Amino acid sequence: MAMFKDRIIDVTTGNIWTGIWNLSWPMLVMMIFGFLVGFTDVYVAGLIGPDVQAAVGFITQIYFLVIIVANAISIGSLAVISRAVGAGDEERAIDAAKQSLLLGLLISIAFTVVCLIFYRSIISAAGFPQEITDIAENFLKIFAFALGPNYLLIISNTIFRAGAEVKKPLITMFVISVVNIALDFLLVFGIPPFPKLGYAGIAFSTAISTMLGTLMNLVFLWITERWRPVYSNFRAVSFETMKTIFNIGWPAGFLQVAWNIASIFLFNVLARLKEASITALASIANGLRIEAIIFLPAFAFNMAASVIVGQNLGAGDPERAEKMGWKLAGLGIAVTSIMAIVIFIWAESFASTLTSEPAVIAETARYLRLNMVSEPFLALSTVMGGGLQGAGDTRGTMWVIIISMWFIRLPLAVFLALFMGFGAPGVWCAMVISMACQGLMMAWWFHRGRWKRLELK
Repeated sequence: MAMFKDRIIDVTTGNIWTGIWNLSWPMLVMMIFGFLVGFTDVYVAGLIGPDVQAAVGFITQIYFLVIIVANAISIGSLAVISRAVGAGDEERAIDAAKQSLLLGLLISIAFTVVCLIFYRSIISAAGFPQEITDIAENFLKIFAFALGPNYLLIISNTIFRAGAEVKKPLITMFVISVVNIALDFLLVFGIPPFPKLGYAGIAFSTAISTMLGTLMNLVFLWITERWRPVYSNFRAVSFETMKTIFNIGWPAGFLQVAWNIASIFLFNVLARLKEASITALASIANGLRIEAIIFLPAFAFNMAASVIVGQNLGAGDPERAEKMGWKLAGLGIAVTSIMAIVIFIWAESFASTLTSEPAVIAETARYLRLNMVSEPFLALSTVMGGGLQGAGDTRGTMWVIIISMWFIRLPLAVFLALFMGFGAPGVWCAMVISMACQGLMMAWWFHRGRWKRLELK
């Protein structure tokens, strides 16, 4: 078990840049693993056809919507656990971890049942084009069986991150990515001795790898001395701890619901472009996957910021928390800007890696060039939002993003794409404008500093 012994990173003392680096690079590597899985899913779907590629992009939005509660629980538990760890309160950290896992397990079971019973209604309500409805329904049914493991995976990864223990989730995400990517090819194309499942193989690959990763994390919790008490008296339910996690997590959950519903509406706007709809939907699916290259450092710094802010507030040093937050934001802006320039210049080359359809390549390249302008603002919003969530100020981030998405992006997308007749480029422009507004608003909210005095109740 020596190889699994994790080194706990101290972000509350010492050199600020050392703390940032030690916590950020493993999270960046984990994000790269996740990106490679998503990229491979879309690439393999593109080898089958644009209809499958469009379905993968669309169903991903639905799946993100279903696992939102897990993300909300993880955000609430991270704020509580990271503060407890920073304050040296191991008992509170264990209790929060235990209640988070219990809550996630119960809710995931309920959602699994709902998805298996009402999958047709869910796909219909999302407004999928008729050409890809059957594909989307099959994807959702398979994904539903992986909901429980996915919930526990998300929450257990958060427990390790909140304690600044990054080696175990890094190993888990590596195994998940290798298994998922390998099974994509083995199951979709039926490479012996595996059966040929076609597009369904993409969904089965995700489900199988997720279940394996969850099992690994549960074992890691058991073999780790700090977290082993999570398994003691597992039936003990603390409604007070659950209430604290819920109070912090529900705005984050509501925000993600609002974001994902708005994303589905955005896809629905593209689906209304008649003969251009399939090309537009495939292009945004491809564009988001390529753009995810830039999301990687931004979200790695987001996760690092949440732990750093939470632990330093627990240690009673809000000024250090703020200073590290701004440094992380600056670093995120610099890194994403460099990456955006590269993608802007070679947009067609990046687009052609996911499809051979000329129309989809051209529209994907246009999506990329327009959206690269907003990447520095995306980094600013993402990192500042991570810091605020680590402090437990989820209401502030909620309102900033809801205003950006529902009052700026969606109205502009409908106006430019449908009323003005600009089509898909109108949607891309609406995305750029709304992200610039979001970044500036998030930075302003962080600068106000109300999160420094926030008590977790």
